Amino acid sequence: MQGVVKVFDPKTGIGIIVCESDRREVLLKPGSLDGSMFRFLRQGQRVRFDLNGTGKDAYASHLRFGSDGY
Repeated sequence: MQGVVKVFDPKTGIGIIVCESDRREVLLKPGSLDGSMFRFLRQGQRVRFDLNGTGKDAYASHLRFGSDGY
């Protein structure tokens, strides 16, 4: 999936990504950036991510730059 960072707190590692396809907000859990090239995210940054879970329990993982391929 592709989306845009709405908010990110580097101290807690918690953030929200807005999906481009349906404007749904998806949680970025603490530790979600572990093992990725990202160390922090800025508001408005375009990212690609995997969606895990469903409904309110859905969360983003495996973040990549928005211009990177799948």
